[in-house]
Amino acid sequence: MTTRTATLIGFTAILLWSLLALLTVATGRIPPFQLVAMTFLIGGLLGMASWIVRPQGIRALRQKPIVWALGLSGLFGYHALYFAALRWAPPAEAGLLNYLWPLLIVLFSSLLPGEHLRRAHIVGALLGFAGVVVLIAGRGSLDARAEDIPGYLCAVVAAFFWASYSVLSRRFGQVPTDAVAGFCLMAAFLSLVCHLMFETTVWPETSMQWLALVALGLGPVGGSFYVWDIGMKRGDIRLLGVASYAAPVLSTLLLVLAGYAEPSLTLAASCGLIVLGALVATLTPKRAAAAA
Repeated sequence: MTTRTATLIGFTAILLWSLLALLTVATGRIPPFQLVAMTFLIGGLLGMASWIVRPQGIRALRQKPIVWALGLSGLFGYHALYFAALRWAPPAEAGLLNYLWPLLIVLFSSLLPGEHLRRAHIVGALLGFAGVVVLIAGRGSLDARAEDIPGYLCAVVAAFFWASYSVLSRRFGQVPTDAVAGFCLMAAFLSLVCHLMFETTVWPETSMQWLALVALGLGPVGGSFYVWDIGMKRGDIRLLGVASYAAPVLSTLLLVLAGYAEPSLTLAASCGLIVLGALVATLTPKRAAAAA
């Protein structure tokens, strides 16, 4: 598999994540940990389904403890911290801090063997982050309060968890993507434990809510982890990091099209900044000189 092909596969994860908000809204009032447990279970079963035609895929579950620790910190750890941030801090501010992870992926990638971080990557990532700032600021005022600090810390730590998981996946490139099925199933179990401890069970009430739940497990909270794993291990990790800023903008666009949100100038400005950031990040030194 070429780097370009793996990068394109990684892009599909970003497209799937853009459906997260829309599908989550469509599932109704299912509590967060219950929703994660159910969708991770679907995502794990999705990976196991491939073992029907490739029985050897189950061997991927035989991994060292450090690999399991990495997988669970990325899948379960990130989502647990993210939901805690949304509970303990205003969603807008928590979401903004959490979206440090694409920038962290770009920065952390310079620590990988054979990878070099160029100025274009940093500028592109900063433009993408600026786009997210504009998008979230356009939804309302950002107001920091002392009692929200625990939530802010959770959001930042969650960003470090996901960025570290993504970049370190490259260091464990020999681990087959089939192992992600095991990470999903274990994350589903841990989420179920948290649900039973902290939440009251609420089941989907309509067939459309059930369909949205299944779609979440097959896509944004499940299937996306497999294609992201391929992109991180074999694709252009820096370009994928910058492109990840497109997820919240695409998500908002889909909410507008579905009637859950209103179009705005801030949305257009955010789109422009993120597209510009992605274009800058793809510039090679020769192209940058020509553009200048």
